[in-house]
Amino acid sequence: MGTILETTERSVLLARHRRERDGRVRDRIKAVLLRDDGLSYSEIAKVLFLTDEGVRQQVEDYLKENGKLAPENGGSSARLSDEQAQKLETHLNETIYTRTCEVADYVFATFGIRYSVRGMTKWLKQHDFTYHKPTGVPAKADGEKQKAWIAWYEKLKNSLRDNEKILFMDGVHPTHAVRFACGWIKKGVRKEIPTNGSPKRMNILGALDLEDMAIHKQEYLTIDAESIIAFLAYVLASLPGVTLHIILDQARYHTCPTVAAWVAGQPRLRLHFLPAYSPNLNVIERLWKILHEHTVNNVYSPTFKTFTEKILGFFNDTFPQKASTWVDRLTDNFTPRFSPLIANS
Repeated sequence: MGTILETTERSVLLARHRRERDGRVRDRIKAVLLRDDGLSYSEIAKVLFLTDEGVRQQVEDYLKENGKLAPENGGSSARLSDEQAQKLETHLNETIYTRTCEVADYVFATFGIRYSVRGMTKWLKQHDFTYHKPTGVPAKADGEKQKAWIAWYEKLKNSLRDNEKILFMDGVHPTHAVRFACGWIKKGVRKEIPTNGSPKRMNILGALDLEDMAIHKQEYLTIDAESIIAFLAYVLASLPGVTLHIILDQARYHTCPTVAAWVAGQPRLRLHFLPAYSPNLNVIERLWKILHEHTVNNVYSPTFKTFTEKILGFFNDTFPQKASTWVDRLTDNFTPRFSPLIANS
């Protein structure tokens, strides 16, 4: 790249650098001078022990803001108006940026106001934006059907007799492998966890009773119509004299004719199917998340035997001991989810 300074301008900056007592301003002057010498932002960053983005910001501040050299607390006072801030918030609610500098670039391109990365980060925090992952929603989730189902569920729950129970049922397939999850790790430390490539997994059917905070579970070689019938028979035998309302999804082995014919002959059993693509309405899905947190997230199991012991230990020991502390997570206070694809169609 060619020079960015006139000869006299460069001489003025060199003279100011000799007089300047503020080390931050001296670094900014050096960044501009080195850029004028043809160095890349990366090369300048290495010399000054700064980040590439920081150097780029400092040089652009100087070139675009009438020779600005003062650090953030002495820089431009230009700020977004209330109307501009509202427009930016609306835009950020529709568009996810993974880098703060991209937000700053959008603000400059749209409103002509330049924010540093630090200044833009401060603005985002002041306006209640946080840096976290979005939540996935099934593309075909129908919020209106979910609302109708929630209303039906509340009616069912309020009409239960003393000899009736609601159970949330589903299968889970823990795999003998480490699931990596976020956690607090000291800065600069590379935390390493052994991994394994075992394809082995467990196949477990469970039914969660929110009233008693109890879990009924059985392990099977595979999940199919035969195992579904066996599990339903097991739950019926575990709760004699009780009419069971089982809430479950529309998986093929739940809705197949074989299972339907068997259920038709069970006077104490009612199957209630969730709307399609509605895992958020099945409380036991949240229990599976807790199961993974306590058994496989960031945890290495050297053998399949030790892995299965951890899984079964969760059901036999951990859940009975801690179930009462998870009532805020295992709750039927449902909120319908609307897929953006359906909501905007």
